[in-house]
Amino acid sequence: MKNGDGYFEDEEFREMLEDYERTVKAGLPVFMDADDLADIADYYQEEGRYDDAQMAVDRALELQPDSVVALNYKIHNAIDQGDFDSAEGFLDRIIDRDLPEYTYCRAEIWIAQDEVEKADEYLRREFEECPPEESQDFVLDVVNLYTDYGYSEKAMEWMMRARQENTEDFKELMGRTLFGLGKYDDSERIFNELLDRNPFQKRYWNALASTQFMKEDYSGSVTSSEYAIAIDPDDAEGLLAKANGLFRLENFEEALEYYKRYSEKEPDDEFGLLHQGTCLINLGRNGDAVERLLKAESIAPDDSPYLVEIYQELGFAYSELKMPETALYYIDQTEVLECDHVDMLVVKGHILLANGKMKEAEKMFRQAVRQSDNSPRTLMRINVSIYDNHYVEAAYKMFVSFFDFVGDDFDEGYSYMALCCHDLKRDDEFLKYLQEACRRNPQEARLVLAHLFPEGMKPEGYYDYMVKGLKK
Repeated sequence: MKNGDGYFEDEEFREMLEDYERTVKAGLPVFMDADDLADIADYYQEEGRYDDAQMAVDRALELQPDSVVALNYKIHNAIDQGDFDSAEGFLDRIIDRDLPEYTYCRAEIWIAQDEVEKADEYLRREFEECPPEESQDFVLDVVNLYTDYGYSEKAMEWMMRARQENTEDFKELMGRTLFGLGKYDDSERIFNELLDRNPFQKRYWNALASTQFMKEDYSGSVTSSEYAIAIDPDDAEGLLAKANGLFRLENFEEALEYYKRYSEKEPDDEFGLLHQGTCLINLGRNGDAVERLLKAESIAPDDSPYLVEIYQELGFAYSELKMPETALYYIDQTEVLECDHVDMLVVKGHILLANGKMKEAEKMFRQAVRQSDNSPRTLMRINVSIYDNHYVEAAYKMFVSFFDFVGDDFDEGYSYMALCCHDLKRDDEFLKYLQEACRRNPQEARLVLAHLFPEGMKPEGYYDYMVKGLKK
């Protein structure tokens, strides 16, 4: 299909779309090229008009039952639905098995079912038969395929077969592949180079925002997303990137507004509503949070990766509303989901403790410790819960015992212990644990202790800053 950047805004496409819609509205037979109908279906898909999309592609197949473009659409739609039998059926209707579309669809059906080695062996065989003048396009198409499905190591294996090019498409694909491999510095460099060439490409700004977000440069990520939004104020990806960056910067009020704007563009995505709810909890507006979270639950599919988080946030919101039974009801909904069930026991203990049910909380914490076989991380989460519920002296004593239990090799929890000592005005111990926290686990130190220091200060500067402050 020809639905590249701007194609759907092209005058020729708009005229074709208007002709099609007039014909359909009049109830007349549609006589159009099957490929054009598939483009119209793709447009409707992008607009969220899924029934109209299916109708257009079905008309394309009525006019031309072996239309490769229309069958390609049907195959991908079936893959998205997890209906691999239908995907195989549509694939069998492609007559010319030598077409690249057949090859890629054949491999993608297997990849979507996690049969990656089977797909890769097939693609290698096809590559060996590929004419030299077509080999570069073949390789790059395979890289795109693996990148789309998150198989970044496979993508890089194929990328190494490609001839190096100085084109924007090649560099973008390399940037995406490096991003998938977690090489964020290299990916960031490539997208900055692309933006030097083409500063008005919102896709590059969004990709740059993603690399900066993964590097925890949240301010930079917000700035990059703002460029994407300036280019296209309705760009859902840019709105979400800015919301996520603001959230990590704990600017919950502004993050909430951008999550709202994202949800207006993507009303069927529970992610935006979930994070609206989380922002509202952080703003103390728990009643409003419940409303958004219940809506997120109502639209989330049964296999949503966000259901556990939705139920957990509902638990926290109802707990803050002093409705512990309802809070526990929603945490119980996670029992049939794939998640860390021991962690959910800790959450239940936290809710009970927050609502003054100390004996019940202790029982729940003991159950979590027992089921985790005395896991250090479970013990630490319990200690943090005790601190968060303002039992600071108790948390301090438990951390003392905790560090004796886990030994010197365990690098988590020192920031929380530093916080306990800070609150209890144990200055010497505070400095000791602060120094250990920044040395052992600067990421945890930034997450837990950043509010004690000037904005933007890195953990390596925390200790000296605090030593000078305590001497005054």
